[in-house]
Amino acid sequence: MTVAGQIRRLGEELVVAFQFLTRIPMPAIAFESDSLSRAVKFFPLVGLIVGAGAVLLQKLLITHLTRQLVALVALTYLVLITGFLHEDGLADTADGFGGGWTKDRVLAILRDSRIGSYGATALVLSLLARYLLLSSIPMEHFAAYVISAHVLCRWSSLPLSYFLPPAREQEGQGARIARLTSLPSLLFGSLVAAGIVIFALRSASVQPLLVSLVVVILSGWFYYRRIDGVTGDCFGATNQITEIAVYFCGVWIA
Repeated sequence: MTVAGQIRRLGEELVVAFQFLTRIPMPAIAFESDSLSRAVKFFPLVGLIVGAGAVLLQKLLITHLTRQLVALVALTYLVLITGFLHEDGLADTADGFGGGWTKDRVLAILRDSRIGSYGATALVLSLLARYLLLSSIPMEHFAAYVISAHVLCRWSSLPLSYFLPPAREQEGQGARIARLTSLPSLLFGSLVAAGIVIFALRSASVQPLLVSLVVVILSGWFYYRRIDGVTGDCFGATNQITEIAVYFCGVWIA
C-alpha cells in the first residue's frame, strides 16, 4: 500500500472510531468487516475530543453559573454526545450479572433491551456519582481530570478487546473487536492515552493511570470468570467505572 493509501486508511479508521463512539457527524465511508477492530487504537483520541468539549463548556459557563449547574450541563453534554452508548452498556451489564447466575442466563439478559432494577439502579448511581464528582473537582484541575478520564475510559476497551475473547462468537459489537485488536493497536492506543494523561496531569498522572489499569484488570477477570469473555455491554460498563474512578482521583488527590 502506498503512503497516500496508508494515510487515507488511517483517516478512515479515525472516522470509524468517532462514528462508533459518538454522535458527531462524520463523512460517509465504506465500512469493512474489520474496520472497528482497526479503529480501536483511536479510541483514546475520541476521548480527548469528547473531554475537551466538556472542558470548553465549563470554561464558558463557570463565570455565569454555579459549579453544580456547570457540572449538570457538562454531564448532559457527555451523555448526549455519546448517544448514551456507555450508559446503556452499564445498565445492561448490571442487569445481566445481577440477575443471571449461569453464563447462558447472563447472556440472555444482556441480549434483552429492557432495563431492569439492577440496571436502573446502576444507571442512577453512575449519573449521580459523576455529577457529584464533576461538581467537586477543584476548578484549577477540572480540565486535566476530565480529559484524562475520557481518554482513559475509552482506552479501557483496548486491553479488554486484546486479551478477552467474545462471550458470544460472531454476534454483537463485542465480537467485532474482542481478540481482534492487534498488539500494535494496543501499544499505539496505550502510548497515546498515557502521553495525553501525563501531559495533562504531570506527576499526578500516576494515580489515574494505575486506578484505570486496576479497573480494567478486575473487570476483565470478572467477565472472564462469569461468561468466559466479553460483550459490547461489558466494554460500556468498564468505560463508565473507569471514568468515575478517574474523577474520584481528581477529588481525592487534588
